Amino acid sequence: MKNRGVWIVVLFGAAFAAIMYNSTRGLSQYRVEVCMEYEGRGACRTSSAATGEKARETATMNACALIASGMSDSIKCQNTPPKKVTKLEGK
Repeated sequence: MKNRGVWIVVLFGAAFAAIMYNSTRGLSQYRVEVCMEYEGRGACRTSSAATGEKARETATMNACALIASGMSDSIKCQNTPPKKVTKLEGK
């Protein structure tokens, strides 16, 4: 009986790992670097995502988090066109 419990745990762990791998393998197909400039400050950030738009959006938010102060400035920064967007190789 004890061996059966061990096998059940091992099989459950393997199934869980397979499901996690399968569900996350396509999440970083697109990779971009976005450079933002806002009120005289600038920053560049890289992000990966399942879509090019999501990768660009995340990199923009991360860059703006460094150069904007407060929620209003962050929103204004994110609505500013990027100074530069570079598509990088995925994965």
